[in-house]
Amino acid sequence: MNPDHPTALNLRQQEPLPERTAKFFAICEEKLGMVPNVLRSYAHNTVKLDAFTAMYNDLMLGESGLTKLEREMIAVVVSAVNRCFYCLVAHGAAVRELSGQPELGEALVMNYRVAVVSTKQRAALDFAVSMTEASYRIEEADRQVLRDAGWTDADIWDIAAIASFFNMSNRMSSAIDMRPNTEYHATAR
Repeated sequence: MNPDHPTALNLRQQEPLPERTAKFFAICEEKLGMVPNVLRSYAHNTVKLDAFTAMYNDLMLGESGLTKLEREMIAVVVSAVNRCFYCLVAHGAAVRELSGQPELGEALVMNYRVAVVSTKQRAALDFAVSMTEASYRIEEADRQVLRDAGWTDADIWDIAAIASFFNMSNRMSSAIDMRPNTEYHATAR
């Protein structure tokens, strides 16, 4: 992989970036100290970048009965099943940062079943893993387990949507050998 590119594919970032995209990347630099490589990898086509960021922002930052931490936890457990290097590093860092518990991020990356989480959170993680491993096996009883744990039907939708999004993202990341920004490795350790 060329170190100047966020993926193994030789796709050049659109130059110059459209003004709206340049502003977005400047905000990333200001808030995160970097532009995440996932965004750079989509920057060769701003239509694709806009679609990706719209879905990500809705699922991970929009209104939901799930906290930002719980959404990141789902991202990590799905990525662990899929062995997605990019997402495990990037979203593991987010879990460490949001929780203030580096051990939580490590547990979720390695084996979420050893993580100290609430019964409600564990039900969501179990569901996300079941979806990832064999979505065709999901039945009403699986959704009822979530309800019994305290999740609403709207929350179940969000859990399923987040797990689905990261299954897609993991596959894309692996297929193009997307690499995490080095800054993620040291975050919240």
